[in-house]
Amino acid sequence: MKGKADRWVVIGCNSFSGAHCVNDLLQAGNEVAGISRSPKPHGAFLPYTWSAERGDFIFLQSDLNTQLPDISNFLREWCPDYVINFAAQGMVAQSWQFPHHWYQTNIVSMVQLHEILKDQNQLRRYVHISTPEVYGHCEGAVKEEQRFNPSTPYAVSRAACDFSLMAYHRTYNFPVVFTRAANVFGPGQQLYRIIPRTILAVRTGRKLQLHGGGYSERSFIHITDVIRATVDLAIRGTSGKAYHLATPTQVTIRRLVQMICEIMGADFGDIVNETGDRMGKDQSYSLDCSRIESELGWRPKQSLEGGLKEVIEWVDLHLEDLVKEPFDYKHKP
Repeated sequence: MKGKADRWVVIGCNSFSGAHCVNDLLQAGNEVAGISRSPKPHGAFLPYTWSAERGDFIFLQSDLNTQLPDISNFLREWCPDYVINFAAQGMVAQSWQFPHHWYQTNIVSMVQLHEILKDQNQLRRYVHISTPEVYGHCEGAVKEEQRFNPSTPYAVSRAACDFSLMAYHRTYNFPVVFTRAANVFGPGQQLYRIIPRTILAVRTGRKLQLHGGGYSERSFIHITDVIRATVDLAIRGTSGKAYHLATPTQVTIRRLVQMICEIMGADFGDIVNETGDRMGKDQSYSLDCSRIESELGWRPKQSLEGGLKEVIEWVDLHLEDLVKEPFDYKHKP
C-alpha cells in the first residue's frame, strides 16, 4: 500500500464491504473519505469504529441519485488519488419489483458520476465493484472474458454500467478496474444475508426461509480476502481489466445452513422452512481466479468454517443490539 499522502474515496462506505474497506485503509494510515446516501448505521456494522487506532476519516452523507452536485463539488475539492465504488442497488429478487430504481441508480447515476471522475487528472485508479450476476447461469469455471448474459433487472443494470465503463476506458483512457466477487461474508454483514440471518434464527428461534430447498451452489469468500484484493488492485491492477475473487470451494446454501447449525449445536429441522425458489436466480457460479493469482499473487486465506465462527462471535457480542435491528431487507428508491 502507498504512503500516508494517498487520498482514498470509498463510495457506499456504509455498506458491508464499504465499511470494511474504510477500516483497512484507515488502519494503513491513509486519508479516507466515505460517501453514502444513508446515515451511519449502528457501530456493530462499522468495523472502523471497533478499534481506536485509525487514520483520518471524512464522512459525506449524499445520494448519487439526488445530490450529485454535492458529491461532484467534494470530489473536485478533495482530489482523491483512488476511488473505490461499492454503491449500487444490490438485491436480485427485489429488482423485479421496481426495475426502474435499479436502472436509475446502477446506470444513469453511475454514468453521471463517471462523467465527473473522468476529468480528474490526478485520479490513479477507479475500482468499480461489479458482480458475477452479469454472466447469468454458466457451466464450468467462468473466466473474466465470459459473455454477459444477465437474467434479472439487477444483473442487466450492472452489465450496462460495466459496458459503459469499458467505453470510457477505451475513449478516455479512464483508469477503471473491475472486481467480481463470489458471495462475500464476515462480521458486520447486513442481517438479511444468509449467514447472519441463519445465526440469528438459531439465537432467537425465528424460522429461516430456505428458497428452493437451498440446493443452489455458491462460493463464499471472507470479507478480509476481498478487501485485501480490492485495495491491491487499486494500486497494482491493470486498467481496463476485470478480476474475479472467489474460493475454489462450492457449497450449497442448504449445506451452509447445516454447517452453521452444527457449529452452534442447533437442529437444522427446527429452524428451517423450505419455500419456492426465487424468479431469475442463477443456479451456480464457479469463478476462475487465475488472473489475479498470476498478476498479484493473491490467494484467499480465510476458511469458510473459520469465517462462520467469526460471524457467530460477532453476532453473540452484539446480540442485544442486533435483535433490535431490522432482520429483513427494506428497499430504498
